[in-house]
Amino acid sequence: MDLSVVIPLYNESESIEELNTWVTNTLNNRSISFEIIYVNDGSSDGSWDIIKRLADDSNNIKGISFSKNFGKSQALNSGFIECKGKYVATLDADLQDSPEEIPEMINKLKEEELDLISGWKKKRYDSLILKKIPSKLFNFVARCSSGIKIHDFNCGIKVFKSEVIKSIDVYGDMHRFIPILAKNEGYNKIGEHIVKHQARKYGKTKFGNERFMRGFLDIITLWFMNKFGKRPMHFFGSLGTIMILIGIIFTGYIGYEKLFIKTSGRLITERPEFYIALTTIIIGIQLFIAGFIGEIVLNSKSKKERYQITEKTVD
Repeated sequence: MDLSVVIPLYNESESIEELNTWVTNTLNNRSISFEIIYVNDGSSDGSWDIIKRLADDSNNIKGISFSKNFGKSQALNSGFIECKGKYVATLDADLQDSPEEIPEMINKLKEEELDLISGWKKKRYDSLILKKIPSKLFNFVARCSSGIKIHDFNCGIKVFKSEVIKSIDVYGDMHRFIPILAKNEGYNKIGEHIVKHQARKYGKTKFGNERFMRGFLDIITLWFMNKFGKRPMHFFGSLGTIMILIGIIFTGYIGYEKLFIKTSGRLITERPEFYIALTTIIIGIQLFIAGFIGEIVLNSKSKKERYQITEKTVD
């Protein structure tokens, strides 16, 4: 099979059939063998009934349904596990991204020998204040922190080699950072392709502005996990050593001055240097403890974030 198209959705019943026709016609016209995997992320508007009907009518259509709304990352991850194509494309279900871009992105992926290619919504039909400016700032920070030179990390339309998505674990809100997750696994050949962006035809966006704050925090998490995820003691131990050294220096200074200089009759506990030394040593010890706990957790069996599937049409 040439291609798997993974489409996560939440309450998009109005657009599913139109999107399915659009994707199917596009890929059939290009003579691409494909499967479409719809992941229903706990919709309450009848989306799953439409997906089941489409799956009954076509062997190319598959569906997965969650028991509740677990989030886009979990939806994508479950679709990645099920897909069987040589290449994997992701697509949002809101009709804002055109599936006609997918064959062009596959060709570019092959020609430039890329591991993945991300869409770039260069011209967006979104609010300037609420989406465009925060998005530009978010992408700027992501580029600087990751070293990946693409303009739109969170674009819904992307194409990957199958081995790329099989090697990454998408969790939390990390769907925004799939290129960074791929790079952290050694897939450095990342490109982008300018795609057409269209105004939303049905309903309204399911994401609020709070996603930008969560996104910035996730960038810090990814940076830390990439640099210190396998050796947390290198981070916490280094900070702890610095804090303890500061405490020892202040302690030594107070002791030397008390024993040999005796310029003041004040008690040691009345001096601010004493509390600086005490505080920094305590913080240093706590940082070392945090590093030890991190190493213990890392070497123990971690419990990954789960999602519960109630029904699916995938064989």
